[in-house]
Amino acid sequence: MRPRTLDELVGQEQLRAAGSPLRQLIEGDQPMSLLLWGPPGTGKTTIASILSQQTDRHFVEVSAVSAGVREVRAAIDAARSELVRSSRETVLFVDEVHRFSKAQQDALLPGVENRWVTLVAATTENPFFSVISPLLSRSLLLRLESLTDDDVRAVLTQALADERGLAGGYGIDDDALDHLVRLAGGDARRSLTYLESSAGAAKSKGLATIDLATAETAVDRAAVRYDRQGDQHYDVISAFIKSVRGSDADAALHYLARMMEAGEDPRFIARRLVILASEDIGLADPTALTTAVAAAQAVQLIGMPEARLNLAQATIALAVAPKSNAVITAIDAASADVRAGKIGNVPPHLRDGHYAGAKELGHNSGAPTPYKYSHDEPFGVAEQQYAPDVVLDARYYQPTELGAEAAVKQRWDRIRRMIRGEGPR
Repeated sequence: MRPRTLDELVGQEQLRAAGSPLRQLIEGDQPMSLLLWGPPGTGKTTIASILSQQTDRHFVEVSAVSAGVREVRAAIDAARSELVRSSRETVLFVDEVHRFSKAQQDALLPGVENRWVTLVAATTENPFFSVISPLLSRSLLLRLESLTDDDVRAVLTQALADERGLAGGYGIDDDALDHLVRLAGGDARRSLTYLESSAGAAKSKGLATIDLATAETAVDRAAVRYDRQGDQHYDVISAFIKSVRGSDADAALHYLARMMEAGEDPRFIARRLVILASEDIGLADPTALTTAVAAAQAVQLIGMPEARLNLAQATIALAVAPKSNAVITAIDAASADVRAGKIGNVPPHLRDGHYAGAKELGHNSGAPTPYKYSHDEPFGVAEQQYAPDVVLDARYYQPTELGAEAAVKQRWDRIRRMIRGEGPR
């Protein structure tokens, strides 16, 4: 079922549009190397195949999992020989290029620089961290997006009817189709695997139509009643966040499991945990944000299903952590004053003084009240005005006495008095 032309490719409208770099490359038959960055099952290998077929180029695939420098050089040498012998160019497809070492990626450069091959390198990781700069600068970077549910549904519908697929031999109930779409998680390749397995299960049962029970049996996964675009999506994530906020780790894990089993985007869950770490925990546990960010990075690095462990660990840690909403209360109060027009001038001694004429304007050290360098003061705290006059008495951050924020509260109260000259040092 691999698309044979760019028009057959499902999704990636931004790459298939008229005048897009990819369409110009294919239809104009230009020698240009590509770096394709996107999640699994979004069409990276397919684009390489289309490029070779529509431009009548020889197609050679090298896997970064098993190939070494020797194999890379051999592929480039063969492509060079083919170019000299028959003038036929070669598309060299390198899957998972981020797994190549620097030396292996360096081995690709001669073929790219001399146009002996049209390199198409695919990666699921950020190429700015995993691909060497010389290769990046010599390639056209195209980012592929996860397929939508409608995209995956179109792939499955086509596979049911196409001669290369099930050729109309099976029908499928709507709820079974929805189940396969949901479990695919935006991965076209996975959706076709599930469909093929479901058709096999239907055949063994003597059925001409794939129903939900057959689809469930085929992929060994129960259908979770969860609409990623509807009320269930918002209700379950809301319950999840409120359970973590309410410190009920068991309830939070239940909702986390429901979302993951239903194929919810793990990056969405991770983002919500990062927000919660500051909104509902803050400095009551300063490690909460670090934990949430680490989980979000792990999701990007590892992917599902293993990343469920990282999300579960972060969920439990944030649920049992002491809670404080002092951070969001503080920034909301400060923002409200700014929106209300309480702006005020920056005190002269805090203004930038690193340019000619600043002293004459009374900025920084030339101000009527000189700037005090905090590190020169006792305890590293200088008594001076920082806020504009209009909000001089504002108290935005009001820490609680929960968790680690209790110590922060004591220190902040003492420092605030010192800055304003309201009490002993």
